[in-house]
Amino acid sequence: MRRRTGRVVAAAIAAACVFSVVSCSSDDDSSGGSTSAAGESGVKAAGAPIKVGLFNPSKGPATQAGVTSGRDAAVDYINNQIGGLSGRPIEVVDCGIDQTAPESTIACANQFVQAGVVAAIDAYDSESLAAVPILTAAKIPLVGQIPFNTATGAKADNRVYFGPPPAAFLVGFMQSLKAAGKKSLTLANADLPQAHQVFDGLLAPLGKQLGIEVKSVYYPPTGPNFTALATTLAEGNPDAAGLMTAPNDNTCTKLSQSLRSVGYKNTMFMAACTEFIDTMGSQAVGAQTYSPGWQPPSIDSAPEPAKANLKVAEQYVDAAGGAGGFYAYGTFAIFVDFVNGLNQAKVTDFTGVNVLNGLKGLTDFQSFLGPKLTCGKPTTPNCTTEMLLFEVTGDKTTKPVGGGYITPSPEVLKLIPGAA
Repeated sequence: MRRRTGRVVAAAIAAACVFSVVSCSSDDDSSGGSTSAAGESGVKAAGAPIKVGLFNPSKGPATQAGVTSGRDAAVDYINNQIGGLSGRPIEVVDCGIDQTAPESTIACANQFVQAGVVAAIDAYDSESLAAVPILTAAKIPLVGQIPFNTATGAKADNRVYFGPPPAAFLVGFMQSLKAAGKKSLTLANADLPQAHQVFDGLLAPLGKQLGIEVKSVYYPPTGPNFTALATTLAEGNPDAAGLMTAPNDNTCTKLSQSLRSVGYKNTMFMAACTEFIDTMGSQAVGAQTYSPGWQPPSIDSAPEPAKANLKVAEQYVDAAGGAGGFYAYGTFAIFVDFVNGLNQAKVTDFTGVNVLNGLKGLTDFQSFLGPKLTCGKPTTPNCTTEMLLFEVTGDKTTKPVGGGYITPSPEVLKLIPGAA
């Protein structure tokens, strides 16, 4: 759900580069710019900028355009409203990666080492594991929300993730299906190595343990024939069908429309997408999505401080222009939690080691759009296992299943490396 609150100004692209608010890397020529959404009461950062790297999935067939919008919105909010990182502005060294080519992630990791960043933000890079040896050797921590690469999420060394592990979403969703008496699930994903790893290593075993028949369907990374994919997903009329993960909101919108057009009437599961809810209106009722934090369609159900923070995030994301949806709000939250966490930890000497120790030391830390976090567990890089499962209940409206956060079974999560 997008409300236009700011007007996009093309000249701000050049201004962003000149004043080092956002690094205009040659790897990302489409970063764009916007007017600031900060109010007069905001506190502006000053002094030498602190460089932070960003693995931005802006190249190849599996792009996530919302990451760029979330980046721009977060930099504006951090540098012009909340006074930056210990009073200093952050500068994002943005590097475009192709999720079908791990060598692009490796190239970006090397660029971050050369640039002297204090941390590298993992914006949902399914090939993030390729960067880990380089970043670890350079003592640059990897920071994100959800490790889309399950091998990255299997260890806690040199990384911190503010959201739950991927397994938590799958366990929570299937727990909900079982509680509702549903026994069959068919999910689709792009035909990439990481997708097979998630299905074979997580989804299929979890299904057996919970007594749910789980099937997988794969489509080309360049994009599916949506009618054909919907027809395949609907075969046998499973209790739930849809996407395990989604490269962008457009994929969810087209697939959900196609599922309804081929007559599928059971639960559509649309990963972490939100834009299809706006597009489909009442046709989306009954669909479910997951998220580590609160999203605009659920704002009426959100508790404080998430409700107030979500209004702030919406203002800044809209002012940034470009794509909205899960990836925009998720990227915004990663940057804000990174800065708020380090400010709460009172880190002032910004080395990779100090940044990592500051984040791993967070206890009972209130995340911007999600639950309270406790980081630094020896067995997992994730600071929580709590997740949200939303159901579309009306026109452009979602509510959390169960009324709030779901805690997936700790006994099940303990069986998965890095999940607990």
